[in-house]
Amino acid sequence: MGGELDLAGAEPRAVLNRLRRVQGQLFGVIRMIEEGRDCEQVVTQLAAASRALDRAGFAIIASGLQQRLADLEDGRGDGEDREQMRGRLEKLFLSVA
Repeated sequence: MGGELDLAGAEPRAVLNRLRRVQGQLFGVIRMIEEGRDCEQVVTQLAAASRALDRAGFAIIASGLQQRLADLEDGRGDGEDREQMRGRLEKLFLSVA
């Protein structure tokens, strides 16, 4: 992870499917607000969308971690040591936690 996260290793189809579902949920929330639906229903749907976004983020990070560990074990690291990688991954996890 010395550079950009390679989404090719992050099973992009599954992540994209999850994000498309979130997109649908958000359209639904907007429609609910426009229709004057109950606040509790709107917040429940927003919370579901938020959890789905978090799961997509965690899936990307976990896949990136797996990819980077494999690179380090194969000697394909880009000069970043394990402590640097750990710090970067911790920061990423905290950004979605």
